[in-house]
Amino acid sequence: MSRSAVTADDLARCVRLAVAVLREVPEDSWRAKAGSLEWDRWETVEHLSDDLFAYAVQLSPAAPALDGLVPFVWQPRREGGPYNAVHADPDAGPEGLLQTLEATAALLVAMVRTASPQMRSHHTFGRSDPEGFAAMGIVETLVHTHDVTDGLGLAWTPPAELCSRVLDRLFPEAPAATDPWPVLLWSTGRADLPGRPRPVTWRWDGTPPG
Repeated sequence: MSRSAVTADDLARCVRLAVAVLREVPEDSWRAKAGSLEWDRWETVEHLSDDLFAYAVQLSPAAPALDGLVPFVWQPRREGGPYNAVHADPDAGPEGLLQTLEATAALLVAMVRTASPQMRSHHTFGRSDPEGFAAMGIVETLVHTHDVTDGLGLAWTPPAELCSRVLDRLFPEAPAATDPWPVLLWSTGRADLPGRPRPVTWRWDGTPPG
């Protein structure tokens, strides 16, 4: 069967949906632990913004790096915190934090739209193309929004077709199911599936198909 490509429009839609639900996070909950992560909710969104920034810049140089990251300085703000090049100003509050997410997502959307489909650039999980980086950005957005909203009673069930497209692109060996969202959570170590305990370690395959 033919696979539906992951697009810049998919990424833009995903981030819009995520920002909408993240605006519902109570202000006093941002510094509480995010789901099963060791980071708090604020740090998790900073990390997500940083992921999208990192993917955008990997596609930006005239000769993309094939063996490493573009050499920005990634560092944590505290021991055990995420290694980020992007840090939101705490004084800007949650709305400022979400602006950083929208801004870095827009950078990645723009690069996916304009980069040659033949371009390849480094990622730890395999050299990838613009479509692959779009899919990675979507997975990061979907699962980290899940981490942030976990335990808050906020509804976060992404569109099934979006989950299916990124599963097909990055997790082609994932089990088939009528509801791909639990499969994506299972594939990223965040949920059990019937008869399948959650993976202890996991990774996607970013290399282009074929």
